[in-house]
Amino acid sequence: RTMSLYDFSVPQFIKTLGNLDKWFDKAEAHAAAKKFDPAVYLTLRLAPDQLPFVKQVHIATDSAKLGVSRVTGKAAPTFEDNETTLAQLRERIQKTIAFLQSVTPVDFEGAATRVVERPDGTKILGQDQLIQHTIPTFFFHAVTTYAILRHNGVDLGKKDYLGALKLIG
Repeated sequence: RTMSLYDFSVPQFIKTLGNLDKWFDKAEAHAAAKKFDPAVYLTLRLAPDQLPFVKQVHIATDSAKLGVSRVTGKAAPTFEDNETTLAQLRERIQKTIAFLQSVTPVDFEGAATRVVERPDGTKILGQDQLIQHTIPTFFFHAVTTYAILRHNGVDLGKKDYLGALKLIG
């Protein structure tokens, strides 16, 4: 079977969100070793004019679920954006993964040429929405989440970001 928009998005969103959840294990261990409340991470940012960690996680999860929803027409869950702990952010990640796991390649039939109305009222083809906006936005906010943790001493490396690869043989 040829690769589809589903193949280029949903499985990778699920994988990266799972990796992000694992970064929280290391963040919690780092906070415990340094004896500080891991909730401190939620307010950290890389630059004064950048959104804090908590918003990076919000936007990463929203990009995945809403981007997929927009191109498939499948209703995504709504979140209140009121998390104050890593545990609550983990729950949000798990709910996003559960939604993405409910989406199938069949849901993407016609998605490439579906006209998507964006929140600002502009219109775009589904494939362009996914390729030009959803995927880059998702990865921008995922990598920024990673970078905030790494910058603040959490022991993360490239393998933590990439996660396990599907190797042959």
